[in-house]
Amino acid sequence: MIYALVRPSRLDLDSFSRATGLHPQTVRRLVTLGLLDPVTDARGEPCFPLSQVAAAARIQRLHEGLMINYAGIGVVIDLLDRIEELETALRELTRRH
Repeated sequence: MIYALVRPSRLDLDSFSRATGLHPQTVRRLVTLGLLDPVTDARGEPCFPLSQVAAAARIQRLHEGLMINYAGIGVVIDLLDRIEELETALRELTRRH
């Protein structure tokens, strides 16, 4: 018998908590703060796209490495994303000339 290994495209709260090492209550708090963006399954429960695992890792690095509180992390992430957009635009502009 052959079993197909299928990687889930979304993780429920418990699976996401295990994958990220975050307590489920911490995950709920990050969702409330708008730092994580789950989708809702058919039962109305939060499910997290795999991209949110990387987002959680980024949040953890900022929180633990730089001692930024969760409320401040949203501002820092917005600034880092904006810097990345500007650097990409600058590279594109430089490439054209």
